[in-house]
Amino acid sequence: MLKRFILIFVLITSLTAPLPAVYAQRSSRATTVATAPSSSLATSRKLADQITEAQLKDYLYFIASDEMEGRDTPSRGLDTVAKFIALNLSRWGLKPAGDNGTYFQRIALQRLRLDPSTTRMEISGQAFNFGDDLLAAPVEGTANAPLVFVGNGWVIKAKNIDAYQGVDVKDKIMVVAGGGLPAGLTFADLRGGKAGVDYITPDNYAETHGAKGMIVIPNKQTLDNWNRIRQNAATAGAIAVEKFQKPGDTPHVPRITISEKALNALMQGEKETASSLLNPDTANSIKPFDLNADKKVTLTVATKTDEVFTQNIVAKVEGSDPVLKNEYVALGAHYDHVGMGAPGGGRRADPKRPNDMIWNGADDDGSGTTALLAIAETLAKNPPPKRSVLFVWHCGEEKGLWGSRYFTDNPTIPLNQIITQINIDMIGRSKFAGDTNPDNAKLSGPNEIFVIGSKMMSTQLGELSENTNHAYLNLTLNYKYDDPKDPNRFFYRSDHFNYARKGIPIIFYFDGEHEDYHRPGDEPQKIDYQKLEKVTRTVFVTLWELANLPARPKVDKPLPAEVSGN
Repeated sequence: MLKRFILIFVLITSLTAPLPAVYAQRSSRATTVATAPSSSLATSRKLADQITEAQLKDYLYFIASDEMEGRDTPSRGLDTVAKFIALNLSRWGLKPAGDNGTYFQRIALQRLRLDPSTTRMEISGQAFNFGDDLLAAPVEGTANAPLVFVGNGWVIKAKNIDAYQGVDVKDKIMVVAGGGLPAGLTFADLRGGKAGVDYITPDNYAETHGAKGMIVIPNKQTLDNWNRIRQNAATAGAIAVEKFQKPGDTPHVPRITISEKALNALMQGEKETASSLLNPDTANSIKPFDLNADKKVTLTVATKTDEVFTQNIVAKVEGSDPVLKNEYVALGAHYDHVGMGAPGGGRRADPKRPNDMIWNGADDDGSGTTALLAIAETLAKNPPPKRSVLFVWHCGEEKGLWGSRYFTDNPTIPLNQIITQINIDMIGRSKFAGDTNPDNAKLSGPNEIFVIGSKMMSTQLGELSENTNHAYLNLTLNYKYDDPKDPNRFFYRSDHFNYARKGIPIIFYFDGEHEDYHRPGDEPQKIDYQKLEKVTRTVFVTLWELANLPARPKVDKPLPAEVSGN
């Protein structure tokens, strides 16, 4: 324990030093693969038994500690965890498999930040400035155009909601009430729908229908948190992976949220009052209308751009067979989470912990990050299997699967040499007997884990996974979410998806959503360490079986169209 806290101190105080500089499926004959557990299972069981609760707990208490500040991408805390992982990989003797002989695959990000000094609005000659009078998203532009009120601004086909019936927003500034979903709806109502088709946000509608700008009337939550939002808007900005950017990807419709004072000025002389638009009980019933044509409104949003970096962590254990070592079983987990601050940006409010501003992400995905470390340590300290094993700790999963997309688009080893990718994302929480919390209704039990995708592309892979588990700890493997039409769409929502879309068969281990999902209560003391040990050991013996197969699992089923991404 003392060594761990010394390491925390050393890592945190070394943050002024940058991360180490970044230097300098092979096809096989279709053969029948035995999917029953092999004789190597006895060996893998002995090795898997080296993985212990105490080991996992020690790693996780560091990775999900408050000092890591929620591991946002990018952030100081994420870089500290990256150093921690790389330090251990080097200590154990795993080979670097990142860029130019390092453990890091460097990813350039573009950060777009607001320029508060020149972001402003004028209404009939009266100036309103960023901060006291308005807030803004970092979308640069100037708009000087007629205005139209469009209610909540949403289109949701399943709910027969269309704020734009009979309304033309082309070459106009849209005035939107509330800035959130229509009254009575939550984002759960959008599940299963396709953005831009089944539902359209106000921002998307503005972009696709030629609006010049958007003015958002604040709701109570925005007004109550004005100063915090103001501070975040001035400093945080929007971040994107440079290589992912394409012409037309960047929004071009400037958007501001105005204060009550600015709203009063905007609604001067209109048929509706500022107070009626601020009150959700009355605003919801107000039909769209054009504001006075002679009203002169100009809004200007200015931004500045800089480049920052993050990284995947990539390492390998070389196999023992002179031929099969050129093929890999890939293991992955995401080591990022959603950071710190107030709710928003993927952070869900927790009424039980209103003053906790650090989203530790112990289960999501500190548990998977920890499992990979324990597996890497065990492999490094023992004779290897026949095939090589590739470890990738992905960054930016919470931003939209950034790290896995970047790796599969820019692989550090040929993708056709990866025979299977195993993804571990949330394996540390359990629903115990007597738990009546509705937020834990979808959580797996202490001897249960959801397995997604193992049977989706390869019959043999699914059988191997099932049979190996049955011959070992015999956990309950729950395939509830294997349905490609599952409304939760979990197959899309973690890093394995980017491997599957490249034709690599996958196995995804997942414990299910729970009361602390994306909340500050996802802390290491709530982890079921017995379950974490059992699932990690099960993953180990499964990868060992895969790494010793005489031939790679045959891909005999195409990805269903619903999940192919095409």
